Amino acid sequence: MHSSDVLPVAAVSGRSTAGDALACALQEALPAGSQVVVCWRDAQGRVSDSSTPGAPAPLRADAAAWLERDPPAVGASGDTRPDRIEAAWWLEDGSRAALVAALPQSMPTPLRAAWLAMARRIVAADLAAVRAHARAEALEKSERLQQALYGIADLAGSGLEMSDLLSRIHGVVCGLTYAENFYIVLYDDVADTMRFLYFADRADPFVADPEQVIRAADMPNSLTLALLRHGEALQGSSTSLRELLNVPPDDFHGPDSADWLGVPMRRGERVCGAIVVQNYDTPGSYGEEDRALLSFVAQHILTALDRVHAREELERRVAERTYALQLSNRDLQAEIIERQRSERLQRALFRIAELTITSDTLSRFYSQVHDVVSELLYARNFYIALLSDDGERLQFPYSIDERDMIRESRRLADGLTEYVIRQGRPLLADRNRIAELHARGEVRSHGSAAHCWLGVPLFRDEAVVGVIAIQSYSRAIAFNARDQELLTFVAHHISIGLARKQAQDRLVTAHGELEQRVASRTRELAHSNAELVAQIGERVRAEQKLTHQALHDTLTGLPNRGRLLERLGQAIAQARRDRRSFAVLFLDLDRFKLVNDSVGHSAGDELLVESSRRIVAAVRGEDMVARLGGDEFAILIENIDGLGAVEDMAHRVLRALGEPCWIAGREVFPSASIGIALWHPRYRDGIELLRDADAAMYRAKGLGRGRCAVFDEEMRDQAMRILDLEADLRRAINGDAFVAYYQPIVRLDDRALIGHEALLRWRHEKRGLLLPREFIGVGEDSGLIEEVDWILYGRAVAELARGGEGYISVNVSPRHFRSGDFADRLLRLLDDAGADPQRLRIEITEVALLDDVPRALRMLRTLRNHGVLAQLDDFGTGFSALSYLHRFPIECLKIDQSFVAGLVGESRPESVAVVRAIQALAGTLAIHTIGEGVETEAQRAALRELGCVYGQGFLFGRPAERLATGAVAAMPTPAGDVAAPAACTAGASSSLTG
Repeated sequence: MHSSDVLPVAAVSGRSTAGDALACALQEALPAGSQVVVCWRDAQGRVSDSSTPGAPAPLRADAAAWLERDPPAVGASGDTRPDRIEAAWWLEDGSRAALVAALPQSMPTPLRAAWLAMARRIVAADLAAVRAHARAEALEKSERLQQALYGIADLAGSGLEMSDLLSRIHGVVCGLTYAENFYIVLYDDVADTMRFLYFADRADPFVADPEQVIRAADMPNSLTLALLRHGEALQGSSTSLRELLNVPPDDFHGPDSADWLGVPMRRGERVCGAIVVQNYDTPGSYGEEDRALLSFVAQHILTALDRVHAREELERRVAERTYALQLSNRDLQAEIIERQRSERLQRALFRIAELTITSDTLSRFYSQVHDVVSELLYARNFYIALLSDDGERLQFPYSIDERDMIRESRRLADGLTEYVIRQGRPLLADRNRIAELHARGEVRSHGSAAHCWLGVPLFRDEAVVGVIAIQSYSRAIAFNARDQELLTFVAHHISIGLARKQAQDRLVTAHGELEQRVASRTRELAHSNAELVAQIGERVRAEQKLTHQALHDTLTGLPNRGRLLERLGQAIAQARRDRRSFAVLFLDLDRFKLVNDSVGHSAGDELLVESSRRIVAAVRGEDMVARLGGDEFAILIENIDGLGAVEDMAHRVLRALGEPCWIAGREVFPSASIGIALWHPRYRDGIELLRDADAAMYRAKGLGRGRCAVFDEEMRDQAMRILDLEADLRRAINGDAFVAYYQPIVRLDDRALIGHEALLRWRHEKRGLLLPREFIGVGEDSGLIEEVDWILYGRAVAELARGGEGYISVNVSPRHFRSGDFADRLLRLLDDAGADPQRLRIEITEVALLDDVPRALRMLRTLRNHGVLAQLDDFGTGFSALSYLHRFPIECLKIDQSFVAGLVGESRPESVAVVRAIQALAGTLAIHTIGEGVETEAQRAALRELGCVYGQGFLFGRPAERLATGAVAAMPTPAGDVAAPAACTAGASSSLTG
């Protein structure tokens, strides 16, 4: 509650003794026996009153009625009741006041007006004084609350123990309201458990343990648990709250309170605890202000608790992190040791690999390998044993041993070395293991007995070719599995190095033989080389010819597109480097196809050759003229002085081409259209330049041919808009962004609904609802128009499948009539949806009928046999199909809206004649007509007078997403609204129209 919420005179709605003083003060200025009632409503909508003692209830009711009058009357009552003063007015603070005074006798009007003015000033001053007093009290309370919140915030960051912290918070709350009996409880709504974090009570001996978790099942009759589950603040006596929350009495939970106030603590939407204060003596000791105050303090206490818990959690996490870092440090030390060992191993392997190159002999290689192994392991007794080439003997190319100075080669026997070769895996054996193998007969000792022996096989192409072994004669030195793993890893690289070194030695041997063979072969190659030089020269000439052919046009000899793009790339690089401008001209011969079709392709080739010769003659020597294909040429002009020079060059080329020439015995006057694209840093490659020059060329053709046009930003923006719209159109097809709108078709005499025409709209994600004229051109150019048509057909058929009355017509373009499977596909769509074919109409134009008469006739008959009828749209505006009309199964003629609009106005005679002729033709063919674009009652009346039975247009309804039902009321066109174009209300070339 804020200070501004305190009502004037009376703090709440109703009456009070203090409030009656205002009415009594006003009564003193009136004759004795007068009664006064004052009512007011503050800005928050609360109503209070003040009345003199003994004021009757009807008088108070009259004052309340005046308070509610709108607009409020201001001033005294008229002369009709001179014994009454009644008024109502607004006060400056937005509150509203009303006053009614009953006089014992009549009082002159001037006196009544003077008293009323005085009364209004007294009421305003009295209410303002009370509001000021209330604001002062509220401000004092607000300051105490602010100091309390500052104290709670300071306590939260003080680092006190939790018990001391909560005790001091209790002291702060006591300074705000009666809180001698006060406790804080935390709640886990997931586990449904409570913890009494703090408990202070003069009557309840309960001692709270903050660490004790109390399950809700153990305290089912707890009023505190009911508060936590209820989730809203509760206030009242314990008895009334138990009745409200359906909690039975339970002496276990302490004595009942005369007044009990509990507010939940929330973290987001979840209740996480509560604060409760109790008064065992005084009922109603807590009010709404105490509830709001305690709710406000509760959230700050929760913040303080969260801050303490966060500090404790931080300390715990710091301790955990410190311990984790100690463990990580220990692991890191071990990792460092392992990494140092790995580095030593890696250096050893690098040295072994290097030895295969630097060692001049195998003996030196073995010795240096021994040195490397000695750095990693105890290798004072070390030898390398290899199988002979025939695999029958064991040879020892290297051996260093304390006891067996010399190891002679021997035939394979049962020694430890032979055992490793047979098993193909390492052997780590101490004295006991050797004795065990000897006892089983698997090995037989050769040489001095070792205390510990470790041997690892050497492989070549997965076959064992030898053994590398180390041994110890002392009990103090023994090998382990880690040494075995290390020696195995080193042995693998020794095998590779050994194989490489042996291969090098064999290569040296073979090198001598090879030198002799090379000398002989060199003499033979010298002879062949002379012949090859001659062949190479011939091949170079052939390659040069092929390169020229690959980069030039075979007919005109000019550079082709590939050569032009290569040169454009060089020009772009030079322009970026030297800031030198250039331009590209895209040239297309006008009506070149006419020459090919009339006098033949040979004559066309002659014209191309002559044109290329003239173009080359018209440009500068350093400019490049290229033929891109067909009748298209391009000119690269470098080192230009501006657009004017480029345009002069283009006009010079056009003048040169425009001179007459004789082709195939005929005089021909060729012409061309040229598009110009100037270099700009936005171009990344030559293809983009050619594209823009091509676009400018089409602009020149559109302006009348035989001229040039410069590509500008408008062309770029138009191209980008078309490109973006085409991309949006493809996304709209995939994203189901098209909706069907339906325009009613009615009977003209009684406006009875007979059907609808389905029209397509595009609900564009950025541009809103688009009419077909905004995207039909892009759809036809991109070939997407048919997919969009079928979306409309699907929408219309789905609407038919929902049932209802009347038909729905869809527009079908000539493009669909060229497709042989259109009728079958449409009928299959109806069948899959379960729709009635007899409720579907197709609207076609005269162009569709005349495009392919036999195909159109077959398609219309197929559809009619299945119940789908055809209507002829925009009749009278296309080609004359009158001679064919009687052959087609047409159900209806739709009179174009241009004739309907002409029925009223200056062109009425001509339009009436056309419509009368159409009606006569329809009557002859026994078909009906529909007038399109009916917008006024005058047009409707004229159509009925001429015999037209049906109509559609804005008079009967605009296109909408839902079908109309019943009779259609007239819908006059709003002021300033005009009729939609024909393409917007009827099908012109596609179902998109409308």
